[in-house]
Amino acid sequence: MFRNQYDTDVTTWSPTGRLFQVEYAMEAVKQGSAAIGLRSRSHVVLACVNKAQSELSSHQKKIFKVDDHIGVAIAGLTADGRVLSRYMRSEAINHSFTYESPLPVGRLVVHLADKAQVCTQRSWKRPYGVGLLVGGLDESGAHLYYNCPSGNYFEYQAFAIGSRSQAAKTYLERRFESFGDSSKEDLIKDAILAVRETLQGETLKSSLCTVSVLGVGEPFHFLDQETIQKVIDTFEKVPEEEEGEAGEGEAEAAPAEQGGDGGGAGDQDVAPMEM
Repeated sequence: MFRNQYDTDVTTWSPTGRLFQVEYAMEAVKQGSAAIGLRSRSHVVLACVNKAQSELSSHQKKIFKVDDHIGVAIAGLTADGRVLSRYMRSEAINHSFTYESPLPVGRLVVHLADKAQVCTQRSWKRPYGVGLLVGGLDESGAHLYYNCPSGNYFEYQAFAIGSRSQAAKTYLERRFESFGDSSKEDLIKDAILAVRETLQGETLKSSLCTVSVLGVGEPFHFLDQETIQKVIDTFEKVPEEEEGEAGEGEAEAAPAEQGGDGGGAGDQDVAPMEM
C-alpha cells in the first residue's frame, strides 16, 4: 500500500494542502457497492447493489430505515454505515419525543455532516469511510442528500455513489429533468435501470438489488423481490422479443440467399476460363 510521511494521522497536512486520511476515506466510498437515489416532488427511491464477498456468503445490508419519513443508502465500510444510521435513528427519535413532530431532513443531514467533520480534525479519530445517500420527506417536500466523509453534504435530484457509479450517473444525467414529475412507478423503474448500468453486462435479477420507497402518505418501506422482478421483466423481455423477430426474418431470407450464392459460384467458375 502506498504511504508517505503526510498520511500518518488525519491532522497532518501535506505541502499541497491535502489530508490524505480523508482522501483514503473517500476512496473507500468509491470501492463500495453502488447505491443510487432519485426523488420527485412526492417520492424518494433508494436502490443498491447486493454484492457478496464470496459465493458462500450473503450480502450485507446497504439500506437502512431511519424513520417513517427518512431512509439512508450507504456505500463504503458497512460497519461505519451502521454506526451512523444508528446515530441518525437516535436523533430522529429524540426530536420526535421532544418536539412531537418529525425531524426535518435538512437538519438531520447537518447534524450528520458535523459528526463526520469532527473526525477530520481529531488525531485520535479516523474519518468515517462511508458515503450516505439520505432520502426523506418533510414539510418542504422530498429531499435527497449526499453526505461525504469529509463532512460536506450536497442536495441532488438524483445521484449514485460506489463502485461503477459513473455509468449510473451518466444514465441519471440524461433523465433527471423528468424526475420531478415522475410517478412512483417511473422512479422505481429508473432506479433499477440505473442499477443495471453499474453491473456492466451482468444479467440483472431481483436478488442483485434492493429497492426502498417513501413518499406522501407512504412511509418508508422495502419492495419485495417479486415486485422488483416484475419491474425488471417489463424491460428485460423487450430485447428478447426483438431478437426472436429478427431470427424469424433471417430464416425466411435464407433460401433466397442460398440461391444467390449458387449463381455466384457459377460466375466464379467462368472467370478462370476467360483469363
